[in-house]
Amino acid sequence: MRRSNLHLLAKLRFLSDRRRIELFPPFFLMRVKVVALKDDWSSARIRLPLNWFSANAAGNMFGGYQASLADPIPALACLKRFPGYRVAIKKLEIDFIRVGSSDLTLHFDFDQAQFQEIERELKENGRATPTFEMRYLREDGKISTRILNTVAIRPQGYVAPIEELDD
Repeated sequence: MRRSNLHLLAKLRFLSDRRRIELFPPFFLMRVKVVALKDDWSSARIRLPLNWFSANAAGNMFGGYQASLADPIPALACLKRFPGYRVAIKKLEIDFIRVGSSDLTLHFDFDQAQFQEIERELKENGRATPTFEMRYLREDGKISTRILNTVAIRPQGYVAPIEELDD
């Protein structure tokens, strides 16, 4: 079985979650900086720098960079908060509201009400498919991008029925 770089970094217990994110090879190359991360992953602020490598032809933040950082964050939070479950990204929607004309900061919040709702669904159904809303803010404080990220939280060894695969 092939192991991911993130899985290998997780074994380095002396590293904080914050440092593991920053050292994850794709994020390291993107020069991602964790500004704030609560121990229980209820909140995270991660800066994505605008530089010659991350800029599109117009000099603004490339949308693929934004998607790459936003993609795993809710899944990682769910893995931390619901140990023993398998978590996968099901859907990622991105709404580019304003150009990313500066460094962007990803704002992720996992409030207690959503945590309790997921916990209830897991107890009742054995699985949950929550959607998390995140946003990127520019340095001027304006929202650049709104992201909806849906994750599938399933028991270990879960195999989806055919009708679920068609959704």
